[in-house]
Amino acid sequence: MNPTDLRGVLDGPNTRGTSDRFWTGFGLAVFALALYPLVASTYAVANASLFLLYGILGLSLCVIWGYCGILSFGQVAFFGVGGYAFGIVGINLSTTTGAALGLLAGVGVATLFSFVLGYFMFYGGVRDVYVTIMTLVVALVIHTFMGQTAGSEWAIGEAALGGFDGMTGIPDLALGGVVLVETAFYYAVLITLLCTYLGLRALVNSDFGRAMVAVREDEERTELLGYDTKRIKLLVFTLGGALAGLSGVLYASWGNYMNPAVFGITFAALPVVWVSVGGRDSLLGAIGATYVIEWFSQQLSITGSEYALVVVGALLLVTILWLPEGVAPAVADWLDDARTDPAARGHEEVAD
Repeated sequence: MNPTDLRGVLDGPNTRGTSDRFWTGFGLAVFALALYPLVASTYAVANASLFLLYGILGLSLCVIWGYCGILSFGQVAFFGVGGYAFGIVGINLSTTTGAALGLLAGVGVATLFSFVLGYFMFYGGVRDVYVTIMTLVVALVIHTFMGQTAGSEWAIGEAALGGFDGMTGIPDLALGGVVLVETAFYYAVLITLLCTYLGLRALVNSDFGRAMVAVREDEERTELLGYDTKRIKLLVFTLGGALAGLSGVLYASWGNYMNPAVFGITFAALPVVWVSVGGRDSLLGAIGATYVIEWFSQQLSITGSEYALVVVGALLLVTILWLPEGVAPAVADWLDDARTDPAARGHEEVAD
C-alpha cells in the first residue's frame, strides 16, 4: 500500500487532522516519543509508559462515547478484569510463554465480559443514561467483591486475589520469549498505542464508522434506514472493552500488581475526565489529555499536594463550562480561524 492509499484509509470526515501539516507534526511527535528513553531517566521512562498505557484506556472510552454515543462510566471494569486475568495466568504459568498466554487471556476475558454485558444491555432495551449507570454499578460491584477476597480460599492456583491488599507477584509481559521491562516495555506500549490510534482512525472513517456516528446522532432514524443499531452498539462496546482489557494487562505488567482500587469510583471517573477534556470525538485529543492530566496529577502528588483530584475535577468543570467539545477541537477551530488565507479555511485541519 502506497502512502496515498494509506492516507485514504486514515483520513475522512470523522477525524480531524487530514492535512500534510498535521501528519508532519504527528510524525515528529512520534519521533520525539521514540527518542525519549535515550534522554530520560529510567524512572521518567517508567512513568511515561504508565501515561501511554492509560492512553489506550482513554481511546477505549473515546471510540464508544465520542463516536457511538455510549457513555460507559464503568470502563475500568474491563481494565481491571483484563489485568487480573493476566495476573492469574502469568502467576500460574511462570514462564515467558505463560506471560504471553496471560496477555491473550486478559484481553480475551475482558472482551467476553464486555460482550456479555453489552448483549444484555443493548438487547435488553437499556439505553442512554441507564447504560452509564449500569456500567458504573458493575464496576462498583466488582470493587466490593474483590475487596472481600483476602482469605486463603480466594486463590486460583498459585494466584491469590488478596482482597484490598491486591494481587502481587504478577510477572512482566513477555512476547516471543523476550521479557519486556523498562525501555523495551516503553517501546511495546508506544507501538501498541500507535497501532490502536491508527486502527481506530481507519475504523471511524470506514462505512462501519459512519454507521457508528449515525447511531450517535439519531439512533431511531438509523434503525429506520435498515441498520441493526443494537448490533452496532454491541460491537463497538465490545471493542472498547477489549482495548480497556489490553490497557489493564499492560498496567498489571507495568506495576506487577493489581488491587480492587482500579474498579473504584475515583479511578472510574478518570477516563471520563480524560476524554471530556481532550474532546469526545478526538482520538488524539483523548491521548494528549490523558498524558498531560496524569503527568500533572503526578507532579502534584510528588510535591506533597493533596489536591491533585480536586484540581482534576476543577479542570473538568472548566472544560464543560467553557469548552464543552474539549480542548483539541477548540484548538483546531482556533487555528483554522487564525489562518490568514481565507481560501484555505475549511479545507484543512491541523489537529485531530
